[in-house]
Amino acid sequence: METTTRAALRPAALAAVIFFSVSGGPYGLEGVLNLAGPRTALLLVLLTPLIWALPVILMVLELNGMMPASGGYYRWVSEGLGPMWGFFEGWWSWLYQFVDLAIYPVLFIEYLTFFLPVAAALRYPLCLAVIWLCTGLNLLGILPVGRSSAALGAVVVLPFIALCAAALGGHGAVAIAPVAHPARSVPALGMALFTVMWNYLGWDNSTTFAPEVHHPARSYLVATVWALALIVITYAMAMATAIRAGIDPALLERDGFPALGALVGGPALGALLAAGGMASALGLFVANLLSVSRLPKAMADDGALPALLRKTDLRRGTPHVSIIVCALVVSVMVLWEFEDLLVIDVVLYGSGLMLEFLALIALRRLRPDLRRPFLIPTGRRGLIVLTSLPALCFAAGIGGLAATRNIHTVALLFALVSVSTAPGAWYAIRHGRRPGK
Repeated sequence: METTTRAALRPAALAAVIFFSVSGGPYGLEGVLNLAGPRTALLLVLLTPLIWALPVILMVLELNGMMPASGGYYRWVSEGLGPMWGFFEGWWSWLYQFVDLAIYPVLFIEYLTFFLPVAAALRYPLCLAVIWLCTGLNLLGILPVGRSSAALGAVVVLPFIALCAAALGGHGAVAIAPVAHPARSVPALGMALFTVMWNYLGWDNSTTFAPEVHHPARSYLVATVWALALIVITYAMAMATAIRAGIDPALLERDGFPALGALVGGPALGALLAAGGMASALGLFVANLLSVSRLPKAMADDGALPALLRKTDLRRGTPHVSIIVCALVVSVMVLWEFEDLLVIDVVLYGSGLMLEFLALIALRRLRPDLRRPFLIPTGRRGLIVLTSLPALCFAAGIGGLAATRNIHTVALLFALVSVSTAPGAWYAIRHGRRPGK
C-alpha cells in the first residue's frame, strides 16, 4: 500500500517525528541516577532498549509494513483480535496519549525556570500557552510538524554533543568529590525502570498517519533505524557524562541537565542545555499530538467514537476536531505532577502494547496472505519469546513500584482503574448506537 497523500513525509522528517514520538533527547532521565545509582542507571539505559524497545520496533515494522493504515495499531489489533479488543487498544492508547502529552508542557516550564525562575509560579497559564501554540502548529498540517521536528531535533542534540566534548576535554567549571551512592530500595529501582521505559516507549505512535508517509514500508524502516541509533547514543552519552563528572545525583534530579552543563562547561553550557530541554518538550508535544489526533478519527470512522471526531479540514487534511479535543483534555491533565503522569503513562501504554504483540501472533495465523515487506525472521514460538521480553519488563516495573506503599501508589491505582474503564466504554458505545449503525 503506497501513500496517496501529495504532501507526504519522507524518511528524514519521519525520523525526526519518530525521535520526538519516542524520546526528544535524554531530558526526563535526570532522576534515574539518583533512583538507581551510577552502574545500575547506565545498565538500564543500555539494556532496556534490548528487552523493551527492540521487540516493539520489530513488531511495529512488520505490522505497519503489512497494514500501513490510518489509525495504525488500532487497525492491527482490530484485524487480528476483533473489534472489541481493537476498541480497547484505541481507548487505552487515547488515554495514554492524553497523559503523555500532559508531561511535556510541565517539562518545558521546568527548563524555562533556568532563565526565568518566576515561571514556576505561572506554571499553569504557561502550560496552556505551550499546549495551544503546538495545537496551532498541528492544525496547519503534517508537513509543518515534520519540518519543525527536524529543526527542534538539532536544537536538542547539539547541546549534548557540546556537553560530552566539554567533559572529555576536561574543561569542567567545577571539580567535586565523588558522591556516595547508598543502596536503593525496590520501589526506587521500580521507578527508575519506569522512567527509562518511558524514555524508550512510543515506537508505534507514528504509525497512525502511515498513509501520509512517502513509501511507508521503506521510509519507516530507514527512519526507525536512524531514530533508534540517535536515541541510544544520546542517552548513553548523557548518563556517562553525568557519572564521569561526579555530579550529586540529587542535584541532577532537582535541577536537570542544565546543572550538569554548568558544572562541566560553565553557565553558557547550562543555558544551552536548558534551551535544548525547552525545544525537546515542544518537539515531543508537537509530534505526539500529530500521532494521537489520527487515532480518534480512525475509531470514529468505525463508529467506535462519536462521529464529530471524523471531521477533517478539507484544505489541510488535518482532523481538526480531534486535535482540539485532545488539547482541551491535556489542558486539564497538566495539573498532575510529572512523576505521577509518568507512572500512569507507562501503565496505559504497556496495556495496549501487549495487545499489539498478541495481534502480531494472531495475524501470522489468520492473514498469511497479506504481503509483509518486513518480516520478523521467526515462527510463532519465536514471536511468543519476543512478546515475553517487554511483558516481563512491564511486569517488573509495576511490581517494583507496587512492592511497598509510596508516593506514587495513587497514580498507579489511577492508572489501573483507567485500564479497567475500557469494557464499560465499549459497552456504552455499542449500546449507544442507533439501530442500523
